[in-house]
Amino acid sequence: MPHLVINYSGNLDAVLDMPRLCRDCADAMLAVRDEEGKQVFPTGGTRVLAFPAPHFALADGGAAGRAAGAGKTGLTSDDPGEYGFMYANLRMARGRSAASQQKAGEAVVTAIRMHLDPAMATRHIGLTVQVDEGMEVFDAKHSTIHPLFKKP
Repeated sequence: MPHLVINYSGNLDAVLDMPRLCRDCADAMLAVRDEEGKQVFPTGGTRVLAFPAPHFALADGGAAGRAAGAGKTGLTSDDPGEYGFMYANLRMARGRSAASQQKAGEAVVTAIRMHLDPAMATRHIGLTVQVDEGMEVFDAKHSTIHPLFKKP
């Protein structure tokens, strides 16, 4: 942990570089520091996964956006008349301060918006980012990645 899982409407693949967005989110998470200046998330445990939804239904299917017309909602005439959506859930293990949780959430929002804002200039897209602390009932880990980042 931490795991950032991004679910998004598949129509965003045409306007976003998702591999780059994932890498930028991971880098943003790794840059978060706590009140003592220590890295909040372990490098070897930081994961960002993105899943497009090939089938989705959003709001009214784009009718309100099309009815508003280009320019009236601040969008350009490139608006295809469909909506997009992205949901990002950052799940972390318990024990981090509220300030660290807030910083982590803000870092993820900033990284995602760096990619999403240009697309939002031409189409209607919704973004939700949530941060959760793990409420594990069972937690098993097996990794050959973590040892790479352990200091001797």
